[in-house]
Amino acid sequence: MRLGLFMMPLHPPERPMHETLAEDTEKSLLADRLGFDELWVGEHFSASSEPIPSPLMFMAALAPRTKRLTFATGVINLPNHHPAIVAAEVAQFDHMTGGRFILGIGPGGLASDFELFACTDPIARGKRMVEAIDIIQRIWAQGRPPYDIAGPTWSARIVEAVMPEFGVGTMPVPFQRPHPPIAITARSVDSFGVKMAAQRGWGVVSANFVTTRVVAGHWNTLQKALAENGKQASGADWRVARNLCIAATEEEAHARVFDAAGSNRYYFHYLSTLARRAGQLATLKPSAETPDEAVTLEQIIADCVIWGSPQTVLEKLVAFREQVGPFGHLLMAGLDWSGPNAAWEQETMRRLAEEVMPRFRQHVAATEGKQRAAE
Repeated sequence: MRLGLFMMPLHPPERPMHETLAEDTEKSLLADRLGFDELWVGEHFSASSEPIPSPLMFMAALAPRTKRLTFATGVINLPNHHPAIVAAEVAQFDHMTGGRFILGIGPGGLASDFELFACTDPIARGKRMVEAIDIIQRIWAQGRPPYDIAGPTWSARIVEAVMPEFGVGTMPVPFQRPHPPIAITARSVDSFGVKMAAQRGWGVVSANFVTTRVVAGHWNTLQKALAENGKQASGADWRVARNLCIAATEEEAHARVFDAAGSNRYYFHYLSTLARRAGQLATLKPSAETPDEAVTLEQIIADCVIWGSPQTVLEKLVAFREQVGPFGHLLMAGLDWSGPNAAWEQETMRRLAEEVMPRFRQHVAATEGKQRAAE
């Protein structure tokens, strides 16, 4: 059971970009000091509330300042990029970190980015994502020119301008061979991304802004898709992101989660408002039959945030894993540090790493040991 930090990141839109970048850097370095295993950073081009257009650039500045973190894009939205650029930049980053890298990919999730890159149709975005990762992997697999790779949207062609004696025309390949681990995000119950991951041997990242029933749906979909591809289901490469708040007492944690100034409340107010406007509120409903007008912010927070004392959070994590499936990685969602939230989240990170995760790992190991013995 590995522990990671997942940052979109999400901040109030009026905060200066240099200020939030410094804050997200400080949070990432704290995660490394506390023993977190992974750092996932999102990509958005057109939202001052989600202000990192280049997660690779952000994480490259962290690489020489960290000791243990594995870096991951959460995610590179492939329909927005020429695949040859992604292939080259990811290869460079993988070398810069000595292989401390996971390539997280997805079709995108921000409407203004869809408009910016003129790809508003969800089916077209899905097709572009598949096309892009196919071209990227072909570039890496080939290794040397000439390249003559074409798809419906993009091409990667270097045939004439090749000088092998000087390396001209040669695309970089990753440090990890044949390539870094690939993971794809999942949001809907019957996720296309989960099915694709099962077919191609990728990891799955269940978003933190979905209800418990949706996360359980990801495991059911993964099991079925793996079986159809002749593979045995395993949660080893399944990452589940969740918002957490840990305090000395359950009452104190509850007050922080529902506080009007709390970042958890802002986080889900922001995401539910965008989802409601886009007609995508289904993944935040406790029941698929719940009408949109009956969905409240308080209900969403209650289902999507795990809070309490260290003992209570441990018990909730155990129950959550039993309910949704045997995920092998827990990703804590990173929040904004405005007002009292810096102290609150730093306490959550420390208590999660030092008090909750050692016991959670013991529980998971013991449970899986009993299952193996029974088999």
